[in-house]
Amino acid sequence: MKIKIRRISQSLCIILLLLTCCTLSAQSEKGRVRNIVLVHGAWADGSGWKGVYDILVKDGYKVSIVQEPETSFKEDVTATKRILALQDGPCILVAHSYGGAIITEAGTDPSVAGLVYVAAHMPDSGEKESDDGKRFPSDLAKSGAIKKTPDGFTYIDPAQFHEYFAADLSAEQAAFMARSQVFNFADNFSATVTTAAWRTKPSWMLVAGSDRTINPDLERWYAERAKSHTVEVAGASHSVYVSHPREVADVIESAARTVSK
Repeated sequence: MKIKIRRISQSLCIILLLLTCCTLSAQSEKGRVRNIVLVHGAWADGSGWKGVYDILVKDGYKVSIVQEPETSFKEDVTATKRILALQDGPCILVAHSYGGAIITEAGTDPSVAGLVYVAAHMPDSGEKESDDGKRFPSDLAKSGAIKKTPDGFTYIDPAQFHEYFAADLSAEQAAFMARSQVFNFADNFSATVTTAAWRTKPSWMLVAGSDRTINPDLERWYAERAKSHTVEVAGASHSVYVSHPREVADVIESAARTVSK
């Protein structure tokens, strides 16, 4: 009889233990940030995120990619908020290049738990990306490779795109990016940020060590000012999100884990 009671007691303990583990697991899963929203920069579109997207999805994240029109800063911010509104929980908001100014403005949205800047601008309230760029001028800014259409849209001279934007990619891949680039309205670079999300939310900065589109020293300066968690990829071009998707995905996943704690 005693043996039967002992076995029943042991079984009840096991059941209670399993129920407790399941409850804790469910609570832990509920608190995890699984949504990632990716924002591209100037002279590019969302397809450049494909390598990062594949890694994040394989690792169990739900990933959305914003296709901002680049016709005005306001419309680019609106396009980002439109995707944020579709998230079913908290997210990590990620941006490359000019997209950094966009997420700085849009990142005040309550769904955003953290911000990741990938070789990106990170203006403060009242600042303009164009003015911040003068702190540490880039090789691209000094090159004359940025051209403008008669109606005020900018693009990078395709013959110089590889050199200044994507030096660590193959000539063939850079040529395709150059010929498929999205023209960015010139005034977008001088839009004034009204509220800087990184002032109230945790941020990460991935510095592209050999960036010629945004000076790496400016990326480091932004990160230091914002007290961002910083990772540097030595030798990476401005297209680090294309050439080093694993490193970029690692930073994003680190951000997601950190805000989930």
